[in-house]
Amino acid sequence: MSYPGYPPSGYPAFPGYPPTGQESVYPPAGQYSYPAVPGGYPPAGGGAYPAAPPSAGYSGAAGYPAPGGYPAPGGYPGVPQTGGMPSYPGGPGFGVPPAGPGFGGYPQPPAQSYGGGGPAQIPVGYPGGQAPSPMPGLPAAMVQCTQGTIQAATNFDAGRDAEILRKAMKGFGTDEQAIIDVVANRSNDQRQKIKAAFKTMYGKDLIKDLKSELSGNVEELILALFMPSTYYDAWSLRHAMKGAGTQETVLIEILCTRTNQEIREIVKCYKSEFGRDLEQDIKADTSGHFERLLISMCQGNRDENQTVDYQKAQEDAQRLYQAGEGKLGTDESCFNLVLASRSFPQLKATVEAYSKIANRDLLSSIDREFSGNVERGLKAILQCALNRPAFFAERLYYSMKGAGTDDSTLIRIIVTRSEIDLVQIKQMFTQMYQKTLATMIASDTSGDYRRLLLAIVGQ
Repeated sequence: MSYPGYPPSGYPAFPGYPPTGQESVYPPAGQYSYPAVPGGYPPAGGGAYPAAPPSAGYSGAAGYPAPGGYPAPGGYPGVPQTGGMPSYPGGPGFGVPPAGPGFGGYPQPPAQSYGGGGPAQIPVGYPGGQAPSPMPGLPAAMVQCTQGTIQAATNFDAGRDAEILRKAMKGFGTDEQAIIDVVANRSNDQRQKIKAAFKTMYGKDLIKDLKSELSGNVEELILALFMPSTYYDAWSLRHAMKGAGTQETVLIEILCTRTNQEIREIVKCYKSEFGRDLEQDIKADTSGHFERLLISMCQGNRDENQTVDYQKAQEDAQRLYQAGEGKLGTDESCFNLVLASRSFPQLKATVEAYSKIANRDLLSSIDREFSGNVERGLKAILQCALNRPAFFAERLYYSMKGAGTDDSTLIRIIVTRSEIDLVQIKQMFTQMYQKTLATMIASDTSGDYRRLLLAIVGQ
């Protein structure tokens, strides 16, 4: 079973994944501190985020803050001050997936649109054939208000769009602006329908035509936009582990931030499209406590009950303290158990309880007790529980900070969050770095690549 237009052999090894010499683009210790940010979680399209004292310092290696350099207590947006217990406006955490069956093929899972519109529809030409029955909506109180910058186009006509793309690529030269105008203003589901219509109308594969007309970063970006969302995640994981070396930050970014349903769909897609077992590849490419954390993540079994058990939060906080700060050495399995299995709202409550017991926040304790990739993975889980847009805003910032650009990370986050919470990521980016995401993209990129990124991000 394969995706239309995406045979495993048909996709390129994207140039620069990651760019040579740019594998480690994050800042040295102490170069960055979070500003204070007022308020609570915003409604879709605007607002403010939880308060965070400006007492933080960052450091980094291999794509994530390095040991000892992460924010001091209270430094990460959403982390309680030591001894304090602020509320988390807006209720439970991000990414609650709707209940219901998964798709028969590997379409963009309904959970991709948490808070950002209705469930995705099955693209034309998917294996599995029939569209599933509509997914039931979640109660408003259970969904964080998040919003993508790309919405499904109204009065959509796949045939008309296919004709525009054909005309843009026909003859001498390529009308890149016409291609940008279509792909930046259509949802992922609509792009799948354009791809199917193009093959029906012209007997040609749209992806192959685009590859022959484009090159470099703009090619990578446009091809990423035309991949079904689940396939793109699976493809990114495969390429992060393919060949010499492993891009651990890609494994963390995807496996530690997706919902249960998304992860299960990724695991199935990885098997069907690449003929490989994701868990086995992780075991072959990683080791130790980091391997165990990623194996836990790819089970897709995190508790997603949105009710917080404050007694359990207190007990977990005590267990974590006794497994780390409260003893000589560290019981890593205890941290893995709690952070890999508890719901994100439950983890928020645990972070609050921990700050009262340990007199420092949990992120700081992880800094002191862990190092390397397992530290970065555990932090990523907590950061997503506390403030998911802040996590991705930080990743975007360091993909562009300093000499050179980690284009694959920039592309991957812009594409994967464009229909979910890119509006909130932009807001957090401005609050954390005193510049807009669009401004930084404009100064770090050029040409059609810049134009397409800015068309997706918006001003």
